[in-house]
Amino acid sequence: MKLYSFFRSGSSHRLRIALRLKGLETEYLPVNLRTEQHFEAQFKEINPQSMVPVLAHDSKVLTQSPAIIEWLEERYPTPALLPANADDRAHVRAMAAIIGCDIHPINNRRILEYLRHQLGCDDAAVNAWCATWITAGFDALEALLGADKKRGDFCFGHAPTIADVYLVPQVESARRFQIDLAPWPHICNVDSACAVLDAFRLAALVMQPDAV
Repeated sequence: MKLYSFFRSGSSHRLRIALRLKGLETEYLPVNLRTEQHFEAQFKEINPQSMVPVLAHDSKVLTQSPAIIEWLEERYPTPALLPANADDRAHVRAMAAIIGCDIHPINNRRILEYLRHQLGCDDAAVNAWCATWITAGFDALEALLGADKKRGDFCFGHAPTIADVYLVPQVESARRFQIDLAPWPHICNVDSACAVLDAFRLAALVMQPDAV
């Protein structure tokens, strides 16, 4: 497997976590978003959308982290990142979607670049934008975590699921945008539980491209 990734990309980070949890090794190929390497013709041939991550396996080229993670779950079902029960799977997917659909897409690099360069927003305005949507999503997720009285140390049950895979990179992003995490103790506890696991720790230790 070849993984095209950028060290600070939240969607790339979540895929790296999922691959580590599955025990899968990849050839790591950094794509430098800061120098707009993703817009170069060579990479656009790989992914016409000019986005990371991309996972190349045999003759397949897989894009979009939710689709790739679901593919990993089907192709490599052990250890499972989704519960066995359909109702529980829906619950875990909903928690992941709070981040993957409602927080991350409007706080990712291309949106922030538009805010900076097309709308003339300064760093304070960009951070306020990010804080607005992270706060709204984290408030909802915190409530869901608090309502689950059977939950262990993770977002669901006693082992990581895709909800944790999505959450940890978003917590890292919140810290980068100088957001105080104190209002969300359940989220902080989940992040701490994940931090001691090799899969999460090693997923964060990736090659940074030049000009970072």
